Amino acid sequence: MTNLLAHLSHLEIASPDVDATAAFFEKQFGLRPVGRDDDGTTYLRCWGDYYPYSLVVSPGEQPALVNMAWRAASEDALDEAATRVRAKGVEGVWHDERQGHGRSFQFTGPFGHTMELCWDLPRHSAPAELASVFPDRPERRSSHAAAPRFLDHVTIAASDVRAFAAWYSEVLGFRVMAFTELDHAEVTVFSVLTTNEKSHDLGVVLDSSTLGGRVNHIAFWTDSVQELLVSADVLMENGAAIEYGPSIHGIGEQSFLYFREPGGMRVELNTGGYRNYVPDWQANTWKPSTGSNSIYRNSAMPMSMTECFPPDAGKPSATEEGILPGTEDALVNPYARHGQG
Repeated sequence: MTNLLAHLSHLEIASPDVDATAAFFEKQFGLRPVGRDDDGTTYLRCWGDYYPYSLVVSPGEQPALVNMAWRAASEDALDEAATRVRAKGVEGVWHDERQGHGRSFQFTGPFGHTMELCWDLPRHSAPAELASVFPDRPERRSSHAAAPRFLDHVTIAASDVRAFAAWYSEVLGFRVMAFTELDHAEVTVFSVLTTNEKSHDLGVVLDSSTLGGRVNHIAFWTDSVQELLVSADVLMENGAAIEYGPSIHGIGEQSFLYFREPGGMRVELNTGGYRNYVPDWQANTWKPSTGSNSIYRNSAMPMSMTECFPPDAGKPSATEEGILPGTEDALVNPYARHGQG
C-alpha cells in the first residue's frame, strides 16, 4: 500500500479545568500558548513542531482524548484514505476548514476513537522575537528547562488490541511494529504502530472496560536523556508527581517519564530509541519476562498506569483509592509486568 499518512500532527484533549491544564503545560512543561477560543479552548505548541500548534485543550467533564489529527502523505492520499475508511462502512465528515487548517476528513473508528486526516496544514511562522538562527527550526529553542521539542505519539485503549492493530494497518497503512502477550496466557495487552520510521506514533493498550474511545496517555519528545532527567527534576521541584520512570522501554527502546497534568491526563516524555525502515517488517511478540515495558526487567509498572481516560465510572481511580506514586508495586496489579509503552 502506498503510504497514506505521514505523521501525527496534533492532539486535542479535554480537561475539567482548562485553565489549570493549560497553565501546567505552559509554566511547568514549557509549551507555548498560541491561541484561545471564547469557550476557553487553548492551543499550545512545542518549540520544534512545524505547524502552528501541537496540543489543543478544550473544556470537558473528564480528561479524555477528543481528537487525534494526522497529516496525510499528499492530497491524493487524503482522498484515498477517506475512501478506504468509508469502504469499511465507517462514515465520516469532510470539513472545508477547521481549527486553522484546510480540508480534512474526520471519523470515529470501530473502537470509538475520533481521528482527523488532513493535508493542507500551514507551516508555523515564528514572530521575529522567536525566530531561530537555524533556518530549519520553526522557532527558537525554548528557554524552559523541561520544554519538549515535538509532539511524539498517542496511546489509546481498546477492547481487542490485535483487532485494532489489524484495522488501522489494513485501512490506513499503519505498520504494526510489536505486540506484548502475557507470559502465562494468550492475551495480547499492548501493541505499537507507526506511520513512518519511528518505533510508534500510535500505541494501543488492552481496555477491560465497556467504554469506547479511551486513551492511556499522550506523549512528547525531547532530544536527549539528559534533557529528560532535567525535566523530571523541574517537574518534581514544581510539585508534579512522577507516576513512572525515568527508565527505558524494551519495545522501542525509548527512555521514558510519565506524570499527570492537573486535569488528570497522563503525559509521557520520551527520547532515544531506534528507527526502523524495513518496509515488510513483521511484528515480534514480546512477553513481560523479556522486558517489554522495562528493558532492565527489574521493576514493576505502577498499578495507576492501567487507568485510562475518561475513567470507568464503575471503578475508582488510582487517586480515589489513595494510591501514590512509588507505592503501587506493593499492591496486586494484573498489569505489573505487562508491556505498555
